[in-house]
Amino acid sequence: MPIVDVSPGVSLAYETFGDPGDPPVLLVMGFGAQMLAWHEDFCRALADRGRHVIRYDNRDCGLSTKFEEHPVDMGEFIAAVSSGDIPAALAMVPYRLLDMADDGFGLLTALGVERAHVVGASMGGMIAQTMALSCPERVLTLTSMMSSTGESAYGQAAPEAQAVLFRPRPADREGYIAAAEEELVWASKRYGDAAVLRELAADSYDRAYCPAGIGRQLGAMILSGSRADALRELRVPTLVIHGLDDTLIDPSGGRRTADLVPGAELLLIPDMGHDRPRELWPELIDALVAHSG
Repeated sequence: MPIVDVSPGVSLAYETFGDPGDPPVLLVMGFGAQMLAWHEDFCRALADRGRHVIRYDNRDCGLSTKFEEHPVDMGEFIAAVSSGDIPAALAMVPYRLLDMADDGFGLLTALGVERAHVVGASMGGMIAQTMALSCPERVLTLTSMMSSTGESAYGQAAPEAQAVLFRPRPADREGYIAAAEEELVWASKRYGDAAVLRELAADSYDRAYCPAGIGRQLGAMILSGSRADALRELRVPTLVIHGLDDTLIDPSGGRRTADLVPGAELLLIPDMGHDRPRELWPELIDALVAHSG
């Protein structure tokens, strides 16, 4: 797995699929998830449709740079945010979504890609939005998938989904894999598959187990604030995809994103939760190919 320096002190692990001469599509993954969550078969299927696909590990995840010198106590962080002590919360977290967006551009630069179609899922959608807002001349198209705008009134998690998200997983391999089944709470009701969740958890654990990075990524999301005003001025062609079964980021997050971005297309998918079931790959890939065409 190649690893490249994208800025001083930050290196990203990445993988590419397809012909480098084809239109580049950068896949940005979400909170706490390694690039593996963009399934290899999904990436190859998109590449087979004439796209040069790039997936990578965000900072503090997978094989990319870890900010271990900045430990975040989740209890203290949540308490500071909940009490309105934002200066204390800001002091705990070493980076924001804008820094993670710069990582994506740094990877593209390292690969010799000037402009790309940027596709982000969940927190990755927030990073992708931030990329389009901060440097629109480098983003050919934006696809924001199962994501939101940073506004507290939209895209809120159901209580049961939020409980699973914030519940620490067991540190041992067996327990970690078994706990992955709890993610069925936000998966597709029709296609959700515990075996698929366990397989991804096993692969992720064996490749790079880094639970401490989750707190820093969560802090980056929470402290980056609302993008609503900026999204109203965005002029990058935008596709918003959201599953109607999503209980981790309510579909109102996708609807709000599409409402704010001028000319955005909204694709609401029945039987899709906060996941990308293999059964829905043809519809998703058709949408991505059409949007990046």
